[in-house]
Amino acid sequence: MAAAGLAGLAGLGPGEAAAAAQALALPAESFGNDPRVELAWAMKAHQHAQVYFNLISSVDPKFLSLTKVDDRIYEEFRKTFRDLRVDVLDPEELKSEPAKAKWRPFCLRFEGVVEDFNYGTLLRLDSRREYTEENTIFATRIQFFAIEIARNREGWNDEVYSSAREPPASEGKSG
Repeated sequence: MAAAGLAGLAGLGPGEAAAAAQALALPAESFGNDPRVELAWAMKAHQHAQVYFNLISSVDPKFLSLTKVDDRIYEEFRKTFRDLRVDVLDPEELKSEPAKAKWRPFCLRFEGVVEDFNYGTLLRLDSRREYTEENTIFATRIQFFAIEIARNREGWNDEVYSSAREPPASEGKSG
C-alpha cells in the first residue's frame, strides 16, 4: 500500500472510524468484500507497520523481543529456511506456489502458540528501507515475526536504528 494512501486513513472522522470498528466485530460471512472491513484492516496494518518501524528506529533491534516465543520462532525459521535472505526479500520466496507449500507447514506450527498467527500484516522487502508501496508486501503475522526476528538477530535492521541515531545534516552554515 502506498504510504500516501495510508496517510489518508488518518483523515477518518469519528463516525467513519466507529463504523470500521463495528464492522470488525461482525462475523466474516456478513461482508463479502465490504470496503469498511478493508479500510479497518488497512488502518490496523498501517498502524502496526508505523509502530514497528518506530520501534526499530528507537531501540537497538538486537535487544527487541517481539513475542514470548522468539527463540522458538527463530530456531524453527532457520531450520526450515536456512538459506533465505532476509536482508532483501524476494517476493517469490513468499508468494510462489513452491514457497507457499514450504511456508504453510511452518506457519501452522504456530497455530495456538502465536496469537493471530495467520492474520495479514505488512512486511518490508528491503530491511534498510522504510514502509513504502514499492518496499512492502502482504504477509501473515508469523511470517512477519519470523523474518523480523531474524533481521533483528542477524543485524539487518541495525542500519535503520543507526540512521535514526545520526544527527540531521546541516543545511548550511550560518555566519
